[in-house]
Amino acid sequence: MTKKTPDSDDAALFRQSVGRVNKIRQDKIWLTPGDKPKARPRKKMLEPENPLQNTLDEGVERLSHEDKQGFLTPGMQKNVLKKLRKGVYGLDATIDLHGYTSAKAKLMLVKFMHHCVENGFRCVHIIHGKGYRSQDSHPVLKNDVNVWLRQHRDVLAFCSAPPREGGTGAVMVLLRLSEKYREEDEAEY
Repeated sequence: MTKKTPDSDDAALFRQSVGRVNKIRQDKIWLTPGDKPKARPRKKMLEPENPLQNTLDEGVERLSHEDKQGFLTPGMQKNVLKKLRKGVYGLDATIDLHGYTSAKAKLMLVKFMHHCVENGFRCVHIIHGKGYRSQDSHPVLKNDVNVWLRQHRDVLAFCSAPPREGGTGAVMVLLRLSEKYREEDEAEY
């Protein structure tokens, strides 16, 4: 290929279209760092330490095998418990505690509740059993779960499950919405 020499009319037209040109003094480009994103603090993880903080004002009555349970934290409306009994709130998680010792069941329940609150679960199902094989004909886990849930800081309400979900051998629990999910919900509106 041969080099074509531009004629003078084409060169003049080119210079007129391009305009004034400045000579480059340096052929290196220094990149300036862009704006860094603002630092944001990490969201705090909920601490699983001592979630059973609420103290019971009055002694909790011991339950028998077929006794139904029901509890509302102060300030909650009664229709919340009715909705919970009817199954209006969808179940997010289930744990089966029957057959465990009281100490093991408490540890498992605390871990389970922490996991549920961390993941934004609102309604959970806890199976504790009816306690037919308990001594003195008083169910141990049923009474323990009744007390522990009343003391748990994130429990808003609980009641005995419907017969198809375990009846008096299980409870449906409504949990408080975690702080990190409250912030996300407020940001959406």
